[in-house]
Amino acid sequence: MIDHAVLLAAAFKGELAASRKLAARTGMPEAEALHATLTLQAGAAGLAQLLAERAALRLRSEQGASARRAQAAASLARRSAPSGAPAWRAWFDGSARPNPGRCGIGAVLIGPDGLRVEVSRTAGYGNSSEAEYQALIAALEAAVAHGAEAPSFHGDSQVVVDDVNAPDSASAAALRPYRERARALLAQLPGATLRWIPRHKNTAADALSQRAVPPITEDTHERPEESPEP
Repeated sequence: MIDHAVLLAAAFKGELAASRKLAARTGMPEAEALHATLTLQAGAAGLAQLLAERAALRLRSEQGASARRAQAAASLARRSAPSGAPAWRAWFDGSARPNPGRCGIGAVLIGPDGLRVEVSRTAGYGNSSEAEYQALIAALEAAVAHGAEAPSFHGDSQVVVDDVNAPDSASAAALRPYRERARALLAQLPGATLRWIPRHKNTAADALSQRAVPPITEDTHERPEESPEP
């Protein structure tokens, strides 16, 4: 006779209820009634097969419940843990008036403990891509100077972002000096990333670059710092 506890663990609620009714109707012991009920339920496969299947089903259910409890505990731990230091983030932008023309660059570096570094200055004479590259270099130099850890850099110049990330054979020859400087600085910032963002998400750096080179008015007579090469 199979142990009664094994039968109880394997039986479903409906089978337990049926076995109790059988015991009450026939006067047989509850253990025998449950054995008879499960044997009838097992059919041609046999009671041993039914008990094995129910044991496997119970094990899977227990494992699933254990996994759910572990996930819930991990989620609670993440929510309860104190947040770490804010990530280092930077934005850069450059402008040329006209294009090519006077260059202005802007950059913002945000770090832990409320650190905010802003760059807004002129950058000679050139085109917009050269201005954008110089703005990125300024942001990188600020990050290196402040010991930024795994900083993320964001700019709205697809040309510059693609050029920095491109293999050497695919980089623009005219921008190569800027690229080499930018990549040398990135090498000093393990974990650094460079991503393109749309212009409307780069307003702070854009404003700084525009501030560096205000529009020319009728009363302004300035010459570029360097004459463009023929």
